[in-house]
Amino acid sequence: MPLHDWTDERGWDSVHPLWLTYLLEYVQERLPEGYKAFLGGVPSLTVDTSHVKPDVSVQQWGPGPAAEAVTSGTSILEPDLEASVVFRLDPQRALHIDFHGQLIAALELVSSRNKDRADAKETYCNRYLGYLRLGVHLMLVDVLPRPKGFSFSDAITSGLGMEVPPLPPPFAAAYRVGEVVPVGDDMGSLLGLWRRPLRIGQPLPTLPLPLSVHREVVIDLEETYQRAAKRAYLD
Repeated sequence: MPLHDWTDERGWDSVHPLWLTYLLEYVQERLPEGYKAFLGGVPSLTVDTSHVKPDVSVQQWGPGPAAEAVTSGTSILEPDLEASVVFRLDPQRALHIDFHGQLIAALELVSSRNKDRADAKETYCNRYLGYLRLGVHLMLVDVLPRPKGFSFSDAITSGLGMEVPPLPPPFAAAYRVGEVVPVGDDMGSLLGLWRRPLRIGQPLPTLPLPLSVHREVVIDLEETYQRAAKRAYLD
């Protein structure tokens, strides 16, 4: 089933979880021994705002009186600020692959809430870049053309200091974090990059999801998208 025109996003909330589920099944059947695939969330840190104002208890702010010495003779410095913070799992799920308990690859499907506000764009761009900076391989698929003029693909390559032609959504991209290499006076990683524009009315491509420099799972995006679209009753 060719790619739909997702300018009208109605129905995406049904397709998104189904597509992730079929991608999970597809990947699980093709993983080498020792690798595990699952649907997981990414924790986000927030200040507790369950009350009218944030639940923040200020202990000291700025210079304060010297801390009293305890009987052991050791001084305990009080913090300038104490706040109730909460680690929450982002409701945006992702396909994660681990190897002996270590996250080594992720596949994310972009939703409109990931880029409907400036703070959302920044949050999710940092999330995607965070994978790569931690050495986690990534596949990112964005079939939603809105908003015009913004692309996570371009934001990622810009954040990595790469000069490549723009790739507006809809697109699919895969990133492989490779060996450590010298970059001028610093050290960096060799990054493999696959970037594919998606065309409305055309089949989706097949792309590799790297597991290491020498291993990958080749993912048929068209097959898995077709199954999800049919299950969601899209024509």
